[in-house]
Amino acid sequence: MTNTNSAIDYLSCPRCAAKRSPHVVNQLCECGSPLLVRYDLKKAAESLKKSDLSGRAKDLWRYRELLPVEREENIVSLGEGFTPSLPLKTAGAEAGLSELYIKDEGITPTGTFKSRGAAVGVSKAKELGVRTLIMPTNGNAGAAWALYGARAGIDVKIIMPEDAPVITRNECAAAGADLRLVKGLISDCGKIVARSVLANGWFDASTLKEPYRIEGKKTMGFEIAEQFGWDPPDAILYPTGGGVGIIGMFKAFQELSEMGWISGKPPKLVAVQAEGCAPIVKAFEAGESESEFWKDSKTVAFGINVPKALGDFLALEAVRETDGCAVAVSDAEILMAMPELARMEGVFVCPEGAALYAAVKRLSKTGWIKKNDRVVMLNTGAGIKYSNVLNFSPPYIDADERL
Repeated sequence: MTNTNSAIDYLSCPRCAAKRSPHVVNQLCECGSPLLVRYDLKKAAESLKKSDLSGRAKDLWRYRELLPVEREENIVSLGEGFTPSLPLKTAGAEAGLSELYIKDEGITPTGTFKSRGAAVGVSKAKELGVRTLIMPTNGNAGAAWALYGARAGIDVKIIMPEDAPVITRNECAAAGADLRLVKGLISDCGKIVARSVLANGWFDASTLKEPYRIEGKKTMGFEIAEQFGWDPPDAILYPTGGGVGIIGMFKAFQELSEMGWISGKPPKLVAVQAEGCAPIVKAFEAGESESEFWKDSKTVAFGINVPKALGDFLALEAVRETDGCAVAVSDAEILMAMPELARMEGVFVCPEGAALYAAVKRLSKTGWIKKNDRVVMLNTGAGIKYSNVLNFSPPYIDADERL
């Protein structure tokens, strides 16, 4: 068996400071808070140098010393990670910015950034001997965990709202997952999962109810830092539902700073939500440390239709500690931004990613984002997975005609 040289040390609770062993199955802390993975960063800095990365595969496992999987044979991978950070010169100029970039997670194996959390989460579940896992999902996370679970030989059970995109339902079913649909929201799915876990003892892979999904998501922060020559951008915009990515990137920049790989202030983290479901934005504007349940939530950006996130307090901390902000945009702005980015840049983003461009234009107009700021939008998925969102009706032409 080959060691990954992981510097994993222990699990910690950000609320009560309790510590747990990473060598046994853990879910939430006894106080109800998510657990976070902590590393011996001094050990990691001694064993891993920036120059070591040049000879490694361009996937997220290039940062294996800062990931929780300890044996290489437990790694479950489909080649995820190291997605490009593309300059958007035309779209940037249109928004009044000189340096706008998009990190495009739409080219990952499952078409969304959920591949990252699934790769690391499933790998660690395999290492810990998990045989069956269950999770609620708005679609893409379930598809990713179903596919990675199939590759790992783990039985996967998925509970999904009936309004979830058909393509993600099909991905789960094709991967052999036990898929059930619910007439309700993801919060209703979560309640079913909780009852099922209690009754059957299955592993709960719900957002932040296990510590390792966030470790896959944090690699987005590692990659952004590396792709910008270890001089991170001024701001990163992230579509925020469960908030795992924004929490993970905050954690990534903290770890890199402690290792001495980056210096100065971390990027300002911007949580972007839809006006029809904006609990994080409301809590941020009110100065609250946690959000309230958002009643009757609805948005075309289905992936961020999360009325109440378990890790809301961690997402809000990430935004505030980096001098970031939270902003909500309308569905109309989202539906306008999708074809705008495709037309100007050839980038077909998901609705959640389009929300970021709408937010960029607004924040640039108000002066919160300055013209010469280096800004990265983190597009979380491919637009082709949301073919039902846009509805164009091109004119017909007869077979014997020409233009």
